[in-house]
Amino acid sequence: MAKIQINGKKVAIKQNFTAQDMLKKYKLNRKKVAIELNGKILPQNEYKKKCLKNNDIIEIVQFIGGG
Repeated sequence: MAKIQINGKKVAIKQNFTAQDMLKKYKLNRKKVAIELNGKILPQNEYKKKCLKNNDIIEIVQFIGGG
């Protein structure tokens, strides 16, 4: 198990847990979010490949339409 921080909250994750797995766990639409991993925006084409590791810091921003 590894511990990461998501939007300021510490959570435990299993090994080989990807950014895509995180979106599924929290029921987030990948088309409506941006993921910042350790201070850098993670490109969407890396969500399935990027395994999260111990002490990673993640910020998830959701896009909301309005007018």
